[in-house]
Amino acid sequence: MSASLNASALARLLGEWNLGAGPAYRELADVVRLLVLDGRVALDTALPSERALSEALSVSRTTVTAAYGHLREQGFLSSGQGSRGRTRIPRVTPLGTTVLTGLGLSATGGSGAPAAAPGLAAPGLAAPAGLIDLAYASLPASGEVVHRAFAAALTELPALLPGFGYDAMGLLPLREAVAARYTAAGAPTTAEQIMVTSGAQHALNIIIRALAGRQDRVLVEHPSYPNALDAIRAAGCRAIPVAFTAVHGTHANAADGGQPALAWDMHALRATMMQQRPKVAYVVPDFHNPTGQLMPDLQRRQLVRAAAAAGTVLVVDETLRELNLDGAETTPVAAFSPAVVTIGSLSKSHWGGLRTGWIRASEAMIQRFAAARTSLDLGGPVMEQLAAAHLVRALDEPLPARLTALRDNRAALLELLAGHLPEWETGRPAGGLSVWCRLPAPVSTALTVIAPDFGIRLAAGPRFGIGGAFERYLRVPFTLAPEQLETAVLALRSAQDRLDAAPQLRRTLKNAPAVAIA
Repeated sequence: MSASLNASALARLLGEWNLGAGPAYRELADVVRLLVLDGRVALDTALPSERALSEALSVSRTTVTAAYGHLREQGFLSSGQGSRGRTRIPRVTPLGTTVLTGLGLSATGGSGAPAAAPGLAAPGLAAPAGLIDLAYASLPASGEVVHRAFAAALTELPALLPGFGYDAMGLLPLREAVAARYTAAGAPTTAEQIMVTSGAQHALNIIIRALAGRQDRVLVEHPSYPNALDAIRAAGCRAIPVAFTAVHGTHANAADGGQPALAWDMHALRATMMQQRPKVAYVVPDFHNPTGQLMPDLQRRQLVRAAAAAGTVLVVDETLRELNLDGAETTPVAAFSPAVVTIGSLSKSHWGGLRTGWIRASEAMIQRFAAARTSLDLGGPVMEQLAAAHLVRALDEPLPARLTALRDNRAALLELLAGHLPEWETGRPAGGLSVWCRLPAPVSTALTVIAPDFGIRLAAGPRFGIGGAFERYLRVPFTLAPEQLETAVLALRSAQDRLDAAPQLRRTLKNAPAVAIA
């Protein structure tokens, strides 16, 4: 079953669209087009009938008919049964023809998920020497703390050497330490409810392998974490995007005119779950990557209830939960239901090189994951798990200093962006590692292509979406020191100036370079 949007829901998204700056049908078509490009209306979504939308907007049916016709001419709407059509993203080929891309039609004309543009997905590629890497939202190791943990692990290793070294569940001391953290946070947990993995990405791959088969639906936020989208796609599953909604009249960074705050659209999440009945829903409620949003407890409860009603397994990624820059208090989603599956990791709080993560779920679900894991690997490295146990037991030790540095970096980045790129709209994230910037034009991929000429590497906005959305967005991490951030922002300014001086580059630079994203 494909997604559809009723007239009242679309009217709510449109807001004050009729400004009188041009023909009404053109204004209506332009706002719908922006909703599609920004990801607020998902691809392959059936728009309301002309009659229903005209009644909801109190305009003539001729206006809606002309607007839909204009969208079809531009390639943003396909023909459908009767008067309905489905949203698409047009792709211009080297021959100048337009190809529609969406959830049901690939860029090569086949069925299934849309083909990614060349170079948009190439995990594992490091930035060339000399480039400031803004594609990674990750921190260097918490130095002495990590070193001390490995030194302690080295003394404990001999006791384990007589064993085989294989353990699909993970070492008991680490599972006990992780379980104790959840219990202290309000989600009582035993070691039997924890499986240790080689990072959060590994955890998600295990979960998808266990719970979803080829062509099964997996609900995701839109935008979402690129590597999660890649994992869903690689498993042959179909990602069902649900867009964030703009909270009108509210600004995440009102003091300096930031973009309207984003929020989870609970109505759309509930409706999509009931319509689509996805096997899995993957969400990042704690300092969402890339938007930085934090889901309130009320919405967490609503999300749990919606997943239960739809028979959907709710998978919650808490990788960024510890990076709480403003001290906001929320409850782990797992505290609201034993059916929730949670992913955690030390990669963002301590160091990506640790490659240590975990899954928290019911004992029965953990056993199911263990069975699915054996076709991927037979367990994680012992030394890293011994060190990780020390780090989890003393998780709060390195965090105060790291959070202080991140707050300073966040302030520096927002000030630099406001000063050098005032036309970019930015919000102030309450936590996490990056700022989600709205650009003045759909040039994210073009910026990414020319960025290395100015000494920086970027991750294009469409990598965080499906089917080419988010060309007006760019994720900028604040994981670098302020002096490096200044160099990076000046480079962004220079790249923006080049695009402004040569508008034709926006049309010709279509394929972003291959970059890894974290």
